[in-house]
Amino acid sequence: MKKTYSFITFLSVVLLVGACSDANDSGNSANENHNMDNQNEEHNENNEEDMNNHNEENNNDSDHMADHGHSDDQHEEFASAPENLNSEANNELMHVQTKNVTRLDADSPISMSIYTSQLVWPATHEENQPGTVILAPVDNWQKSLVSTTLIHHPNDGPVLFMEEGSVSEEVMAELARLNPKGNDNGTEVMVVGDVQDDALSQLADYEVEEFDADSAAGFAAEIDEYFSELINEVPEAVLIASSEEDAKLFSLIASNWIAHMNEPLLYVDNEGVPQETAEALETRDGNAKMYVLGSEEVIADETLEALSDYGDAERIDGDSPEDMAVEFAKYQDPDTSVGWGQEEPGHGFSFVSTSTPEFAITGSALGHLGKHTPLIWIEEDEIGEGLYEYLAEVRPTFEDDPMGGPYNHAYLLAGTDIVPFSTQGILDEKLEIAGEHGDH
Repeated sequence: MKKTYSFITFLSVVLLVGACSDANDSGNSANENHNMDNQNEEHNENNEEDMNNHNEENNNDSDHMADHGHSDDQHEEFASAPENLNSEANNELMHVQTKNVTRLDADSPISMSIYTSQLVWPATHEENQPGTVILAPVDNWQKSLVSTTLIHHPNDGPVLFMEEGSVSEEVMAELARLNPKGNDNGTEVMVVGDVQDDALSQLADYEVEEFDADSAAGFAAEIDEYFSELINEVPEAVLIASSEEDAKLFSLIASNWIAHMNEPLLYVDNEGVPQETAEALETRDGNAKMYVLGSEEVIADETLEALSDYGDAERIDGDSPEDMAVEFAKYQDPDTSVGWGQEEPGHGFSFVSTSTPEFAITGSALGHLGKHTPLIWIEEDEIGEGLYEYLAEVRPTFEDDPMGGPYNHAYLLAGTDIVPFSTQGILDEKLEIAGEHGDH
């Protein structure tokens, strides 16, 4: 009995010690957890404070970055003309190309039409040969402008200029070089407007279609009907421009877009909506979506109201042709996607001088292929204040590495006697990707 009692006593002591040890461990664990909770709470409070400070800094930065992705101070610099010009820059040039501007160095509309054709259609193999070549009158901008609709697929071909209904040897040589494949109808050459019999004889080896009408509005309606049949669709969206001579620079802004997409061009004039235009719009069954190019001084409010009989009419305007070209480059309808919508860096542009407006017609092919560029007017040979501002808005910047882009690029459709190399150099610099801190 004595031995049994001693064993029980020993066992009780062991259990008591173990219990006390567990109690101490639990107490220590609770204390540790309590301390960790306090540390975590303090850490979270510090993190929250740091995040608030960081967000406040970011918000302050955003306020300074405005909508153009760089600071207001940098934007002001971007949008300013250079102060110190180098008078020696034009001397002894081996070429007139710059890193951000490709110059199409031609000095006449016919030469420019060939230059553009060779740039856009190398024609080295079947995949980059045109389907159909359009021959258009250089002396009738209204019909030639409408013909840029035909540049688009399935024709996929350039506008080459005729003069007084004749086709020059240079144009015939370019036509032979292109060796057009033909469109879905097998048409290899489309002839727009009046053409001499001798010119048609020159084209005897090609499958030719001719298009003409007595009026600009009638011609536009004819092309609208033909192209709708060619693509098996009547586009509801339509660009509306004036055929009046004093509206020329406003109306030509349509060229790159209608070469780019299926939307056709129809004309109004100072008398209102011509019958031919009305009949073309009626084929949209009241669902036409019309984009009217020009201010009230170019296309009257009464004409805009008359157009509303055929659907929705929206005006895109600007105080000058230069301003309106920029507005159209920035504009885009979110419902139809009509318009370039170029308000961010990373795009192409086609610069044409207002002194050579016909260059815009053949240059519209740059809206069809390649970098798909809108037309931007240069006022004579100088960069206007509005263009400086727009180039600043879309100028790309980088934080650490410029190799990630995005990049801007431009085509300048002008010989150096039309737009000097010094102007090109300024454009080149304003298109350049820049560091957010002023470096490259």
